[in-house]
Amino acid sequence: MSTATASTPKFGKWRSFFWPIHTWELKKFIPMALLFFFINFNYTVLRDTKDTLIVTAPGSGAEAIPFLKLWGVLPFAILFMLLYSKLSNVFSKPKLFYTMISIFMGFFALFALILYPNKEVLHPTVFADHLQSILPQGFGGLIAILRNWTLSLFYIMSELWGSVALSLLFWGFANDTTRVSESKRFYGVFGLGANFAMLVAGPLIMYFSRVQSKAAPGVDAFGTSLNYLVGMVILSALIIMGIYWWINKNVLTDTRFYDTSEQQKAKKEKPKMSLSESFKYLARSKYIGLVALLVVSYGIALNLVEVTWKNQLKILFQSNANEYSAFMGEFSTLTGAVTILMMLFVSSNVIRRFGWSAAAQITPIVLLVTGVGFFSFIIFKDSLVGFIAMFGTSPLMLAVLFGQAQNIMTKSTKYSLFDPTKEMAYVPLDQESKVKGKAAIDVVGARLGKSGGALINQGLILFFGSISMITPYVAGILFLVIFAWIWGARQLGKLYNQKTQEKEGQAKAAAPAAEPVLVKQ
Repeated sequence: MSTATASTPKFGKWRSFFWPIHTWELKKFIPMALLFFFINFNYTVLRDTKDTLIVTAPGSGAEAIPFLKLWGVLPFAILFMLLYSKLSNVFSKPKLFYTMISIFMGFFALFALILYPNKEVLHPTVFADHLQSILPQGFGGLIAILRNWTLSLFYIMSELWGSVALSLLFWGFANDTTRVSESKRFYGVFGLGANFAMLVAGPLIMYFSRVQSKAAPGVDAFGTSLNYLVGMVILSALIIMGIYWWINKNVLTDTRFYDTSEQQKAKKEKPKMSLSESFKYLARSKYIGLVALLVVSYGIALNLVEVTWKNQLKILFQSNANEYSAFMGEFSTLTGAVTILMMLFVSSNVIRRFGWSAAAQITPIVLLVTGVGFFSFIIFKDSLVGFIAMFGTSPLMLAVLFGQAQNIMTKSTKYSLFDPTKEMAYVPLDQESKVKGKAAIDVVGARLGKSGGALINQGLILFFGSISMITPYVAGILFLVIFAWIWGARQLGKLYNQKTQEKEGQAKAAAPAAEPVLVKQ
């Protein structure tokens, strides 16, 4: 028996439930949790800042977001993946990690020190005005990307931080260096730590976004805020590289935590499936196809709501970047707090008491209920002005608040209920279906979920001209997607229960019969 195993204390029931990490594992767990914390801290700061810059920029607004996601983020993501693949053949894993983080650090420093202070000179305002005068109104979002190209580049790089630093670098590193027995206990607590990062980042964003009250007359107030926010991102990136170096030097050299031969033996090759192969596999399996429907529905629904809500925020704050940024900081703080509470006290209880099917339907039902309130205060605002005025507020304010509640509750139920039930859906499948099904859903879900909502918004904006004109149509499409999502969850719930019962029956049948105990006379 190894020293680690021998020294492991037996956990009490409640202690193991809330804190499933052994004391001797803290040397590995704490730096990995901190690495995840600071990566997600940057993700939160960059996510809120990029939205502020684009939505409140001159000649821009929320209508630029779907164009940016399709024509900016997607091509750059492909280029980054090609760069990562090329460098992975040349560099060692540590050098590759430092290089990718350094690319982001270099860009954000360049943006804060050179690009943003000189944006008035660098932006082709006259040319953009000319395009706006000769093209239909629906092209305003596309023209805004060109008009504010430095801010668009910041938006793209901020989006890529989530894909590269969070998904690729951290989870790639964690999956390579974490044993299966550790992952079952570590990964859930990592998720809590990631949401604590929002609790820290949110108040800091709010604080630094309100420095305009101390700014001298004529000084760009948000420019000052931006320097602080980007400074936090760069400092956090330096800490990330320091933690990564410490893990490689002190943790991965300890055989209790990492054994190269053991990891290589345990590692299973994930099949690489093209988009066409993924669609063919999903078409052959009703069960996996329903899982894909849930994943794609979530991505489309969230993207449909996002643009409309952020347009309401711009109207409310009148393009005041500091106030917009402070509000987004408050939004991140509330999202982190609600998600932590949901993960601690709701997730496991709902699944255990009400079953898989009920738990899987909560996220779309929450989105449906809050969506009815959100879109009602936008579409029927003229009819509701008098009634709402009795409560001392306005339809715009209520639309913003309902949109905020919708986003917070959707994200928190996604992390606490949608993700666990999605992963549970793979459990009753055979090994081949698990591996190939997950690979197919990763390809189709990632592309259709993220791009579907952007394509719908973009097409409607090009046809009707503005976000205010497309809102009723967005609402209608959203509700259709949600109803399809709920139907899919119910159908999958029936198949899940059926397969679970079959698997349990097979396990009982395969279990050896208990031998009779002979009593010595």
